[in-house]
Amino acid sequence: MQISVIRPNELGPGEQAEWRSMQDSQPHLASPFLSPEFTMAVGEVRGDAFVAVLSEGNRTVGFFPFERHPMGVGKPIAGWVSLAQGVVHRPGTEIDAARLLRGSGLAVWEFEFLVGGQPWFAPYAALEAESVLIDVGGGYDDYLAKVKANAPRTLKMGLYRERKLGRDVGPLRVELHSADIADLRTLMRWKSSQYRRIGRPDRFGQPWVVELVERLHASGAPGCAGLLTMLYAGDTPIAGHIGLRSGPLLAGWFPAYDAEYSKYSPGLVQHLLMAKAAAQDGITQMDWSVSKGDDYKQNLRTSGHMVSEGCVRRRSAGAALHWARHSPVRAAKQYVLDRPRLYGVADRVLRRYGNLRRGAAADSRGDDGAVSS
Repeated sequence: MQISVIRPNELGPGEQAEWRSMQDSQPHLASPFLSPEFTMAVGEVRGDAFVAVLSEGNRTVGFFPFERHPMGVGKPIAGWVSLAQGVVHRPGTEIDAARLLRGSGLAVWEFEFLVGGQPWFAPYAALEAESVLIDVGGGYDDYLAKVKANAPRTLKMGLYRERKLGRDVGPLRVELHSADIADLRTLMRWKSSQYRRIGRPDRFGQPWVVELVERLHASGAPGCAGLLTMLYAGDTPIAGHIGLRSGPLLAGWFPAYDAEYSKYSPGLVQHLLMAKAAAQDGITQMDWSVSKGDDYKQNLRTSGHMVSEGCVRRRSAGAALHWARHSPVRAAKQYVLDRPRLYGVADRVLRRYGNLRRGAAADSRGDDGAVSS
């Protein structure tokens, strides 16, 4: 196997077509996060984005998109916001992980949402979890029947909140895709506020994330089109979700809502109404990736597939240093995730930390609302 490394913008039309063909032939590689369009969009906003092209003789057999960081550390392309990761390859291709890293100029490759069908990376997985898949291929009524059988209380609450929101605020409507950039910026503002509330890093605090989302929102590429779904009560925007669509598959990405309407469970209401609109528009499956904890999405799922987190290291000084720095953290994370009570405590601590930070920021503000120096 030969391995050559190029920039995403160097992918020619023929290579892009081969990439899509590999995705089409294997359902587990169908995610828009694994598409050439996603990789090329990331290449426009990040200077550390690369693609390893795998070939045997005159035939291309795979594509490995990645980011190259200092000291030979590799990460999935847009790994901080990518929810499907791995090598896109021809069926039956055999890959040696160490050789792949060496050919890509990497000592280490970290992954967090590795899709299935990647046996060369399987020995390096430290954590594994099941994604949330929602099957709406049989229509909305069929989907509701499945949810009712699995989680009747969640469905009952969702339908009740839907009716109450409509009565109290205004008639509900869902726009499956809003092309309005103002709607997208409203969604990003809601999401940033949510990140601060729960004490998590704000993805939209990074300019490259904002630019990437805006680019994909404006894209109509069939393999990776941004789909901004908005829920309105009358003329009031209540909740939204920007996802990525590839034909009949919608991959979840950034859901958010106006916290002023939190008593109506707007995320749950929007999920149900979005599933209805998606089914009517030819979407058959919604992939919400991994949902940890007692999230309502777990009750609304119809199936799932396994994704894994881990790290591949070659025998090198850089890899040894990386192991020394990161292995204790990964072990501690596994320990917490394996114990639901500890996970709940950790989640509450992060939320409390977020509240404390907001309080400290409020205390530092002057009368005009500006942050004091």
